[in-house]
Amino acid sequence: MKAKNDVAWVIGVWILGLAVSGVFPGDRLTWALEVFPVFIAIPVLLATRTSFPLPRYILFLICVHGLVLMIGGHYTYAKAPPGEWVRDLFGLARNPYDRLGHLFQGFVPSLIAAEILRRRAGVASKGWVFFLSVTTCMAISVTYEFIEWWAALLLGEDADAFLGAQGDPWDTQSDMFAATLGAILGQVYYWRKASPSAAGAGA
Repeated sequence: MKAKNDVAWVIGVWILGLAVSGVFPGDRLTWALEVFPVFIAIPVLLATRTSFPLPRYILFLICVHGLVLMIGGHYTYAKAPPGEWVRDLFGLARNPYDRLGHLFQGFVPSLIAAEILRRRAGVASKGWVFFLSVTTCMAISVTYEFIEWWAALLLGEDADAFLGAQGDPWDTQSDMFAATLGAILGQVYYWRKASPSAAGAGA
């Protein structure tokens, strides 16, 4: 019951966030593309809430990740206020909010991957869980960059806000590096939180 309630809270926060972020976004197409992962995650969370309940701290971070996507979708990543504050504070040349998004793209999935590897695949070795979780997130990041590439080919200039490159010729590589770094940090965090036995719901 606890896991069901936690998932219900995550989805409730997301529905509210989608409603707010979807009101007059900076670019409607960009909003739809950026928040699309949330629409995929909702049925997955509902379907697995009892068969594969996730620890509460992971569900919380999943919720935060969704909100990060919604903020980026509403403002576009190049104009997201949190990134503008960081840019101005450190005198950066570009809005770095998209880097935060890609950091989360590695951090949160690495926690989920570790749970699956330990609890479903039966991988007992910490080293293997660490390695496979990080490389899984790297593969996810590469796939996401492929999607951005295909969007650029199909939509042309209409995809510029979704890409969020801001004139950076190394944007793709920087995004993948941010996701990889996030995955590594996620594993460091995971192994500080996880018990020697497989982590259970509500941990």
